[in-house]
Amino acid sequence: MKIRKSTPGDYDVICQTYSNARKFMLNSGNPDQWGNVHPPANLILHDIEQELSYVCTFQNDILAVFYYNIEIDPTYGVINGQWLNDAPYGVVHRIASSRSVRGAGYFCLQWCLEQCKNLRIDTHKDNSPMLNLLDKLDFSYCGIIRIENGDERLAYQKTILT
Repeated sequence: MKIRKSTPGDYDVICQTYSNARKFMLNSGNPDQWGNVHPPANLILHDIEQELSYVCTFQNDILAVFYYNIEIDPTYGVINGQWLNDAPYGVVHRIASSRSVRGAGYFCLQWCLEQCKNLRIDTHKDNSPMLNLLDKLDFSYCGIIRIENGDERLAYQKTILT
């Protein structure tokens, strides 16, 4: 598997990956995290244009897509709990797998940790696959944050700072 920045030519496959992920979420007891429209087309295009969208590939097939950047995420500014540290951090959002190859999500998060040794991520309380993945990767639960629309998300962090 390899990680590369998404290109405009990946748009259709990325949209299909997100559509399939929404259906999977619905069928696995997590209908509220992304609903029927998240992420919207304009956000997907914006991520690609800003070079913040990445795809995980194997033999030229896209296995997963995600947003990654080193930034101060405004939704992480207030937490009911406590982050592990205040050091600069990478963020991962909108990670979705085609589910065609096992381990793509794990590979994506491992790659992100190689880019930045201090990583934050959040997920919905009903997203069991992501919660299991974060546990498997030894992320620490830090508390609850609220996203832009006010919904709660469980916040996690992993740091391997020296």
